[in-house]
Amino acid sequence: MIRYLRYVLLIALAIVLLTVAIANRGPVTLNALPPDMAAFASLHYTLTLPLYLVIFGGIVVGLMIGFVWEWFREHGIRSTANSRAREITRLERELEALRRESPAQKDDVLALLDRPAKAG
Repeated sequence: MIRYLRYVLLIALAIVLLTVAIANRGPVTLNALPPDMAAFASLHYTLTLPLYLVIFGGIVVGLMIGFVWEWFREHGIRSTANSRAREITRLERELEALRRESPAQKDDVLALLDRPAKAG
């Protein structure tokens, strides 16, 4: 059911994007710098594209900036998760070593952990 809903939403999005592209086919000239600044710097870089490419390009660039921003923002969360995963692995190895060293002497807590859970 969800797969069909996804297909319907993708088709609706494609129709909307196609409509926007057809409605905005006119050429637009993009300048790298404002005219006065370009004359001062002798940099007259221009590009003529259809307006829909400028719109869709702006959306894609905005999404990419957002993804990179979030990736940098979540760096601390990822590093904390990695350090905690390493700590868990170290503690599991330590627990296994303790279980191997003294199998006859069981701690009450370890005995509870080793006991299989009853069904029901």
